[in-house]
Amino acid sequence: MRRNKLALYLHLNWATWDRLPLITPDIERRLYRNIESEAQKMGCTVLALNGVADHTHLLVKYPATITIADLVKQVKGVSSHFVNEELKPNDFFKWQGNYGAFTVSRWDLDKIIGYVKRQKEHHGVGDLVVEWEENYEEVDAADSES
Repeated sequence: MRRNKLALYLHLNWATWDRLPLITPDIERRLYRNIESEAQKMGCTVLALNGVADHTHLLVKYPATITIADLVKQVKGVSSHFVNEELKPNDFFKWQGNYGAFTVSRWDLDKIIGYVKRQKEHHGVGDLVVEWEENYEEVDAADSES
């Protein structure tokens, strides 16, 4: 029987509001479990998930049946709600509206998995891949026409 063969990999990153250090040690583990669970519900396989106090990286194998925008919207929305309703209902928590999304070759997976898993180490010594750490500003429609 013939079938499609898909191997689609995506490296996502997004930041907390104004890059505030909102991902504190007391919520980090449960927050990441929530993000992983939501990604799995959308049909993704989570290969790596980690971050620092002001941003998160997520590497997934994802199905062709969802868009990147829908995946990010769902994961960020559900996780923000989880923090605000269950983990820290009396504190401020919010993600920025923008994100970075990078397609990944299967031959580079080990490199990216290592990078994501060692986020705290990379940030501690300043050994960063700048493009993977940026969260892009939203562009005005007028700016994009020029």
